[in-house]
Amino acid sequence: MIASLRGKIINLFEDSVIVDVSGVGYGVYVNLFDLNSISPDQEVNFFVYEHIREQVHDLYGFLTLETKTFFEALLDVSGVGPKMALKVLDIGKVSDIKKAIASSNVLYIKQASGVGQKVAERIIIELKNKVFVDNSADIELGNMINKIDQSDEAMQALMALGYSQNDASKALMNVDRSLPVSEQIKLALKEKK
Repeated sequence: MIASLRGKIINLFEDSVIVDVSGVGYGVYVNLFDLNSISPDQEVNFFVYEHIREQVHDLYGFLTLETKTFFEALLDVSGVGPKMALKVLDIGKVSDIKKAIASSNVLYIKQASGVGQKVAERIIIELKNKVFVDNSADIELGNMINKIDQSDEAMQALMALGYSQNDASKALMNVDRSLPVSEQIKLALKEKK
């Protein structure tokens, strides 16, 4: 198994590169985001995913281990192969794609070439609980959620209406908490729209 390749870029193509590793040229498929950050004659280290089938032996290279790991997670989605997973990575930074998945942004995922509505929805459904978004605003919100009193009637009412605890907290974030509960709920529902 090839886990990584370190060498000099000798050719750049539309979706791949040739990396010279001690005189051997390896063809490596690369997502556009990584491709745009490398140039000929540059020394690179790719984390490699090998895709081996009956008559195919393709290498997919990633500049970061996080990108490779996310690529492998995409491959676990039913109907997503290596070429499609690479196209998903073409649409932006991994952190942006993870945020789109976490927020169920189907339109963002559909930007990937060859990804339709059903595949985008499947990616979101199958990866939503597996994607961890490291975001300081989310961490701050999480701290606020932990401080919320479980007897908070406005929070409980929003959750009874189908809001998650996270969404209910966001909706109540800018609401004057000294107002009557019914007013807090009305303002939170307006805030969420």
